[in-house]
Amino acid sequence: MQTSYSLSQGGSPAESRFKESFKLSSQKTEPQTDGQTPSPLASCTLSVSHVSYSVSERSGPWWTALCHREKWTRQILRDVSFHVESGQIMGILGNSELSLTHVAGTVIGGRIFPGISGGERRRVSIASQLLQDPKVILLDEPTTGLDSMTANQIVVLLAELAQRDRIIIVTIHQPRSELFRVFSRIAILSCGELVFCGEPGEMVQFFSGCGYECPEYCNPFDLYVDLTSVDTRSTEREVATYNRMHVITSAYQSSEIYRRMLEGVERSCQLLEKPPIPFKSKEAPSGFSKLGVLIRRTARNLSRDRMGVLMRLSQNLIYGLFVAFFVMKLDRDITKGAIQDRIGIIYQSMGASPYTGMLNAVALFPALRAIGDQESKDGLYQKWQMFLAYIFHILPFSIVSVFIFSSFLYWTVGLFPEAARFLCFSAVILVPHVVGELLTLALLGVVHNPNIVNSGVALLNIAGILLGSGFLRSSQDMPQVFQWLSYLTFQKYGCELLIVTEFYGLNFTCGGSVNGTLPGPGCMVSEGAQIIEQGYPGALGRYTLDFLLLYSFLPALVLLGVVSFKIRNHIVQR
Repeated sequence: MQTSYSLSQGGSPAESRFKESFKLSSQKTEPQTDGQTPSPLASCTLSVSHVSYSVSERSGPWWTALCHREKWTRQILRDVSFHVESGQIMGILGNSELSLTHVAGTVIGGRIFPGISGGERRRVSIASQLLQDPKVILLDEPTTGLDSMTANQIVVLLAELAQRDRIIIVTIHQPRSELFRVFSRIAILSCGELVFCGEPGEMVQFFSGCGYECPEYCNPFDLYVDLTSVDTRSTEREVATYNRMHVITSAYQSSEIYRRMLEGVERSCQLLEKPPIPFKSKEAPSGFSKLGVLIRRTARNLSRDRMGVLMRLSQNLIYGLFVAFFVMKLDRDITKGAIQDRIGIIYQSMGASPYTGMLNAVALFPALRAIGDQESKDGLYQKWQMFLAYIFHILPFSIVSVFIFSSFLYWTVGLFPEAARFLCFSAVILVPHVVGELLTLALLGVVHNPNIVNSGVALLNIAGILLGSGFLRSSQDMPQVFQWLSYLTFQKYGCELLIVTEFYGLNFTCGGSVNGTLPGPGCMVSEGAQIIEQGYPGALGRYTLDFLLLYSFLPALVLLGVVSFKIRNHIVQR
């Protein structure tokens, strides 16, 4: 019986770039007819024949058209063939590059989104720790997941750093034997006990004195770690290996190596003046330089998400389509809802814009916040600098998104046909959109759960509309305390500005009559100025002041966000 799956090299390059071939066979022993002893065949075999594989990727981001057309190709496999039978285990070994230049423009990625390899991510994390040239470096298994060559290069690099008046402490597993002489001191821990700590030469002599010679061509690291490890696969082996480890530990504590180490510790403790260790270099880039790097990195990372960019630019427009669909075309006839429709559009524009900004922040910023927490803990920058970098990144997108929304809605439904008023309408609508995102960011500084922030911003926006818009209840009719609170809402100034922008100089008809003739009791309003004076008395005289007060919310929320992330930094440090 034979079962096979084949994937073989064949055909011309024009037909296909490559074809892989696997051959999986399930066979039984075949009898020999020539009198020879039958050779048993493997019950299952795997054959790969002349497999080549390469990957291609665009050399530039999608928004750079010239670079995006170019491709770079990386050869993963080239004419590979092998054969494995059941009962065999084959290890595929290889090395990788220590340099990160070839992935400098590639997203790091993670569990969900693809990016650079695991070894490259490890090297990026190590490189980020070296940015501030620290005097003391503690690395927990920096070579785990890397091939032996890359691990060797990293350890050699750390040894070179240590020679420049630094202290390097590394936990490492299964290092190459060539690294034995690279370490100045080697410590072995087992079950929480220090089994040995000394120079490499002393280590060999010590274990040889304990009766454990290191054979030729044997890696000392592997041998000595095995000798001091506790085997828990069975009770008998655990007791035996633990006793052996305890004997070695006792021998070390009675040795001259251990005594010299204690003397060195005692001398250090007896120093009258113990200068603090400068864990990090005080020579660092300025705050503006760090902020510039963060802005470039944030813009590059977030702009790689093509769908996210398109949604950010079009989300307000999509909402505008719904509003325009229901309103269709504004009329000047009061009996046909001329006033009600205009107030409804203003209400929707002011009320919905903060939600789109809030959704952007909740979707994008928590991941950046986590990165900022880790990197600020490493001393690379402050948390509030990541906050500012995100703001500088979103401003152009917010401006373009709101301009697209207002351009479509304003001219489609037929608001006051004047270019200057259109620009004022766009400038006013921009503020609630940005305020919604800034308020969300400020709350994300002190509140870890984005869902709680989402609910909180929504409630604050509803409260602002109720207090400040004047649509549900006129500000003159509200209790005094609510009138004072309305001055703390951006909706008060935004709605006043939009009401004046739309209704000032606008004349209405009433069932076909214009201005003077008002046939019915419902036709009490003929001019837009009447709407302004009834609902927002004095709004015409404070038009410029309302603009200044409305835009003052932006720097105020930025400062609030900076304070919020400084508080977060204090909380995280505790």
